[in-house]
Amino acid sequence: MNLSAICNPKSEIIKVLVVDDSSFMRKSLTYILESDSSIKVVGVAEDGLEALKKVRELHPGVVLLDIEMPRMDGFTALRHIMNECPTPVLVISALNKRDPTITIKSLEYGAIDFIAKPSGVISYDIEKIRDEIIDKVKTAASVDIQKLRLNPPEESFEKQWSQRAQKEIVVIGASTGGPRAVVTVLSCLPRNIPTAILVVQHMIPEFVPSLADRLKWGCALEVGVAQEGDVLDQGRVLVAPGIHTAVVKEGEQKRISLKKELSHDFNSYAINHAMESAANAYDSGVLGVLLTGMGSDGANGMKAIKDAGGGTIAEDQSTCIVFGMPRAAIEMGCVDKVVPLPKIGQAIMEMI
Repeated sequence: MNLSAICNPKSEIIKVLVVDDSSFMRKSLTYILESDSSIKVVGVAEDGLEALKKVRELHPGVVLLDIEMPRMDGFTALRHIMNECPTPVLVISALNKRDPTITIKSLEYGAIDFIAKPSGVISYDIEKIRDEIIDKVKTAASVDIQKLRLNPPEESFEKQWSQRAQKEIVVIGASTGGPRAVVTVLSCLPRNIPTAILVVQHMIPEFVPSLADRLKWGCALEVGVAQEGDVLDQGRVLVAPGIHTAVVKEGEQKRISLKKELSHDFNSYAINHAMESAANAYDSGVLGVLLTGMGSDGANGMKAIKDAGGGTIAEDQSTCIVFGMPRAAIEMGCVDKVVPLPKIGQAIMEMI
């Protein structure tokens, strides 16, 4: 019997379970969700224990899950949901959490994405992110839950590199489902990889340091958050800090340049910006890698890399949580290799 099929029956109406210990937040989120005719809130829960019970009873298509709750927190509930009745889960949390690593761990344990409450645990202005909530619920409802159970790669690639690498930098772009995907890719790469690596993950800036910490534990490479003027060194991973991150050339050295943008929607074009700047700085010495994500960010960046003589890899649809970004690049005709996630590390080593 297919447990996932039972827990996530297909329907034109998206059935949502709202889980939050605040009565105000439960009512507000229900009002926001049901303002869209394609969404119906089939239940609410005030803690993780009640959430588990209602997931089993109601079989929602999406769970909107708070983190800090009494009796059973959202992180613990998430692990139980994914083990017992796999369901697309969106984590919703406040920006002022004392421990933002919980959100990163939630993504690793199977959450599709997260939504930041705009002004704290009880956000009286939650209506201002109505469009984001609805868009992410619709994206989560379209996900094949089996892809969240992707097995990690079985091997890494350790080798002494005596020849000069053909590529000098790998730029990895990702959005929805990206943190787990980036860990999977980096875990395959050897400590002595002869390139620099720049990771651009669509993410709220406050959570980027926690993502970098998680990546440190998941791979053999040095990992840090990109700072203004950082030199791009071989074997070092720099994670873009949620503002426009560019690669600039200063003589023989390439450095990071950070630019704060007026638009708050930096995620819509952050990967393009980084990849295009890398192509300008390195010419053919760039390898672009585009992973799971909603939208089309990265497609123009991959084309810029290809036009400069560099190489490009896109994640295959069979493993993408959301195939939007890789699809856009593939349809643009600028992708050299389309590879399932567990094999992307190997493809990187072959192409550099």
